Amino acid sequence: MIKNLQKHGNSQALVIDKPIMEALGIDGETQLQVTVSGNSLIITPVNVGIGRDRVLAAIEKLRPRYGEMLERLAE
Repeated sequence: MIKNLQKHGNSQALVIDKPIMEALGIDGETQLQVTVSGNSLIITPVNVGIGRDRVLAAIEKLRPRYGEMLERLAE
């Protein structure tokens, strides 16, 4: 994918498209580590994970089968 920088105030910004953000499990609140290696710009999520939405979806998928057992464990 080739991207162009966009003017943002007195700076330039790189816009990260929603499908890329979803694939990385990040959102507008995710902190990103920006580093330079030689001639490359590397952007890495600080806390790599699957993201809140995917965690909630997994819980909903597991709840019908394991919900009762998890409730007993919580007690």
